Amino acid sequence: MHHTALAARRHAANGDRAGRIERPTPPTRRAAVLALAIGAIAVTGCSTTVTESATTAPAAATEGVTKYPVTIENCGQSYTFTEAPKRVVVMNGGSIGEISSLVALGVGDRVIANAQSYGTSEVPGRAAAIAALPTGGITPNKLQDIPREAMLAQRPDLVISTGGGGFSADQGFATRAELSGAGANTYVPRTNCGVTGAVTGTPTIEDSYAMLRDLGTIFDVPGRAEQLINDIAGKITATAARVTARPEKNVLLIFPGMDMGGAGDFSAIAAGGIWNDIIGRAGAVNPFNRTDGTTFVTISREQLAVTAIDGLIVVNYRNPDIDGTAKRILEQFPQWNASKNTNYTVLSDSIYLGPSNDIAVATIAGLVHPEQF
Repeated sequence: MHHTALAARRHAANGDRAGRIERPTPPTRRAAVLALAIGAIAVTGCSTTVTESATTAPAAATEGVTKYPVTIENCGQSYTFTEAPKRVVVMNGGSIGEISSLVALGVGDRVIANAQSYGTSEVPGRAAAIAALPTGGITPNKLQDIPREAMLAQRPDLVISTGGGGFSADQGFATRAELSGAGANTYVPRTNCGVTGAVTGTPTIEDSYAMLRDLGTIFDVPGRAEQLINDIAGKITATAARVTARPEKNVLLIFPGMDMGGAGDFSAIAAGGIWNDIIGRAGAVNPFNRTDGTTFVTISREQLAVTAIDGLIVVNYRNPDIDGTAKRILEQFPQWNASKNTNYTVLSDSIYLGPSNDIAVATIAGLVHPEQF
């Protein structure tokens, strides 16, 4: 999520349009990893469809519903699965949405090498479950991801990447064609196929559902996927119903510590992204929302000072004092309603593409409409 020179190279392959702000050279490994997470939330207009044919015996620990071979149309290409994958490699990309989805669907045991890690989660036990997955003993490249030779050495039957750039030869990665030749299918969430490089819409919670459905089909657990989706959707609907008649409140969603262009904390303020759908369902509004493909913006202190902010949302990535960080931000703007009431909340993975958007909706709704809960 840091917008750095490193991110610019990776995002160019992913079709990301967040580069409307200055991107300094990454000072730390954390910056390198965070810079790539944008791939999980940028839309590039590709879609995924599923075609099933023939019948074979279901693999162990599956539901026996997917009829193999099954063909997945992903990012303009077709991939045929003859059985549920057993040797899965998950690339980094700065995301956690893909590995979280596998864990939530109960197929994390199929992973032989996982490069995704966020260190924290709103879901009890999820961060620990992800940390316990095998990493394949891989030494990451300068993009903190899996280089070509190391990838091929894993002999995967499925490789999942946050974005199309994860299969870019120019970035030192194994291409989708190379992996196919080695017997591995590949998958990218439809939010970031990177086919045309053009952002054609804004990601929503529906994109989280789409990924869960795709993975449910691929791993022969479509029932689990639908149950999970129904549970998420039901909780979101219930939360939205409690705040639907309430006045919308302004919330500031910020990624502290992501210093882009020397503007400190205020250079990584959320603009366009899946979070705006989440915020809207919670009875709130992002005053810095963008619909032109810009994902993060730098906002001056002067502009922040004259913007009404009712609630502050800070995103935590391995921050040893995230509460202290939130309070320091509020102290700078005592005129905000959020500051007068020390009204803030901390989120991590639930604000992104993945299987826990309901938690973010409920948390934000409780922040700005506490009287309804």
